[in-house]
Amino acid sequence: MSRNLLVDGLKVVSSQLIVFHHVAAYGPLSDAWDAAATRSSDWFFDYGKIAVQVFLVIGGFLAARGLMPRLQNGNRLSLRHAMRQVGLRYLRLVLPLLAALTLAMVCAAWARTQASYAFIPEAPTWGQWLAHALLLHNLLGVDSLSAGVWYVAIDLHLYMLFVGLVYLCRQWARWGVALLMLASLFYFNRDTAFDVGPLYFFGAYALGAMAYWAHRTPAIRWHLAFLLTVGLLALWVDFRSRIAVAVGVALLLGVCGHWKYRTQNTTGTGRIGTDRLASALQTLSNTSYALFLVHFSAVMVANTLYGQLGLNDPLSAGTIIALCWALSMGLSVLFERWVERPLYQLQTSWFQRNTTGTGPKT
Repeated sequence: MSRNLLVDGLKVVSSQLIVFHHVAAYGPLSDAWDAAATRSSDWFFDYGKIAVQVFLVIGGFLAARGLMPRLQNGNRLSLRHAMRQVGLRYLRLVLPLLAALTLAMVCAAWARTQASYAFIPEAPTWGQWLAHALLLHNLLGVDSLSAGVWYVAIDLHLYMLFVGLVYLCRQWARWGVALLMLASLFYFNRDTAFDVGPLYFFGAYALGAMAYWAHRTPAIRWHLAFLLTVGLLALWVDFRSRIAVAVGVALLLGVCGHWKYRTQNTTGTGRIGTDRLASALQTLSNTSYALFLVHFSAVMVANTLYGQLGLNDPLSAGTIIALCWALSMGLSVLFERWVERPLYQLQTSWFQRNTTGTGPKT
């Protein structure tokens, strides 16, 4: 599939926001940043986490795009293919996660010998490892071994729910997704008691899927009008900045995606060029999941060094934060190149050897 420059750019910006959100949230570096520049520290702490909504919308958008080849020309999603896709998604997420958690636990073990910060995880139990390996730690209430890994579990649960709807609803898949989207936006997402499961987040995820489906149809104006109307009603009933961001990103993806789709059909082109900006965005986008996984290790190391060196002036704090960011970026590049990418290639080749065809339509 051709790359989407907008998706790449959104992933890059959102992953950076999450890094600085966690820098502003944990350890003595967060205190030093807050003392030196309260407004910026508060902004990243309060709003940086909303970048997760961008990933939710993009996740739905890409999930719909990934299943589209199986649904064209009136075809249905077979049970075998649905299970295969879920299995691939699980391995795609969990194998790099376990590798990153190993790195995080090594950094945490070293940090515990140097300082006693509350945000540094304790040595894990086998039960914790198993819960994380099964991506059930959020549902089971197990203490997280790293910052933000709850999202990895939610990503899988959302994908499973989406694929299940597409399989069960068959030709009515879009209606099924739309109805559950409405239930999420107007009910589940308004109650934080549901925030450990996928129903709380499905509204944003479905907005992304609906945006993809919208830009593939000539009636895009009606589809986008529907998304805008639903979004405005949901915000009128209960204003949530996270939903406002999700609606805005979905509409942006729908409009820009439709423009790209029309250009591709009329000119025969649609791939991103080779200019430097596009190339840089692609590279950084490819490392966004790695950055999400490994940056907490850098945050632990940076905070521990800052505390052990006895630094307390704004310049020193700013320097260590910059080094923390640079370490996070460097680790993400190495992790994507030497861990995430080989694991993905290994799992893909294994599935290709052990599964053939998609079976009869069911």
